[in-house]
Amino acid sequence: MDFGITFKGFVSPERARSLVKQAEDAGFTHCWFYDSHILWRECFPAIAMCMEHTTKMSFGPCVTNPNSRDWSVAASLFASLALQSNGRFHLGLGRGDSAMRVMGKKPANLARVAEFTTKVKAMVRGEEVQYGESPEPVKLPWAQGYELPIYIGAYGPKALKTAGEVGDGVVIQIAEPSLVKWFADQAIKAGVEAGRDMSKFEVIASAPAYVGDMDYCVEATKWFPAMVGNHVADIVEKYGAHSGLVPESLTAYIEQRKGYDYSKHGQSDNPYLDFISKDIVESFCVLGDMDQHVTKIKELEEAGTTQFNIYLDSGDEEKIIENYGKHIIPLFR
Repeated sequence: MDFGITFKGFVSPERARSLVKQAEDAGFTHCWFYDSHILWRECFPAIAMCMEHTTKMSFGPCVTNPNSRDWSVAASLFASLALQSNGRFHLGLGRGDSAMRVMGKKPANLARVAEFTTKVKAMVRGEEVQYGESPEPVKLPWAQGYELPIYIGAYGPKALKTAGEVGDGVVIQIAEPSLVKWFADQAIKAGVEAGRDMSKFEVIASAPAYVGDMDYCVEATKWFPAMVGNHVADIVEKYGAHSGLVPESLTAYIEQRKGYDYSKHGQSDNPYLDFISKDIVESFCVLGDMDQHVTKIKELEEAGTTQFNIYLDSGDEEKIIENYGKHIIPLFR
């Protein structure tokens, strides 16, 4: 299993450089940045900076979307970062939840997510591509054939189907092994039915990890199920809470949810946290002493997880990286 870390855009440049160097030395292979350009600083300058202070770690957004940038601009940006890092660039892609909604706009539909995936990958390779916003074909003459990995964020049946049909993997914002397996199986099944070779399909479980007393860990990470609940509410609105298309273990906990403040997206001071129970936080995150972390990550691996991606948003970031480098990562190499 691989291990990754994810930053929000408010981490200082100095600290980001220090943390990525520490994480690379500790054995982490991937680094991700939230991409919500109004809520936080633009992530791609930070990615380029961190690339210059590492030699092996791969970088990318978790997640970008098809609507924030013209597709030729996006493809040129991605191909440039891949070129200057010697192939250490990957992409997480979603519909654009916070990035769009904080401006009062709607996220992209899944057909647009799928088209963006195939056409941007083609432009990054150096192929000629025509897409809706451009009346003439686009080709990057300097592109060098890089095969851009694109991992699609998904929870609902149609999003999981899209991830399986066109993505190189799926990004799942949760660390509950039974749910990870359910999501992964749906995506892989869709890919197989589409005639794809799914043997290298990545399953990336993304969630906070925190070491210490369980009650303290729960308080530090209570913001995360609220963020997940924001996405789950979309699924319930579309499919219903008891449709059978989504596990009720995922949907039931949002029944008392009263709203969501996008200006506090993914933050501990979001005012809509009252519906989050301790059991849900423990289920969705990786918490407790080191033995509890090892046990849960083994369960995630058995469920099909190929990368555990830690959202470093809860404090004690240096200590978390140190603990994983010493006590966790060596067990999964």
